[in-house]
Amino acid sequence: MNLLQQIKNRRLALKIKQNEMPMRIGISRQQYQRLEAKGNPRLDTLTLVAQGLNSEIMLIPKEKMSVVLAALKNSDGNIPTEHQKPNQSLQKITVSEEPWKGLLEDEDEHGN
Repeated sequence: MNLLQQIKNRRLALKIKQNEMPMRIGISRQQYQRLEAKGNPRLDTLTLVAQGLNSEIMLIPKEKMSVVLAALKNSDGNIPTEHQKPNQSLQKITVSEEPWKGLLEDEDEHGN
């Protein structure tokens, strides 16, 4: 799913009408409609949209993507470990144990 579809899906999930977004983020109605339809937003505009949708923009390393997606899909607050093999039972850590800690760090640089 592309970023523009994710923006629209998030807006709909929050039950925010498209015509309410420009007021929430301080851009014109036409600019927001263009963005959602086929836009190529500037980073500062994308940041405003994320804030208006109570979201954050994050660069996720490809090798960590499965962990992040699993965390987002997991509704009970537990996150499978990233080194889990397909036939292993799920090892879990709780959200209160800082699941995002080290997400963007390169483990080799820190001796792990």
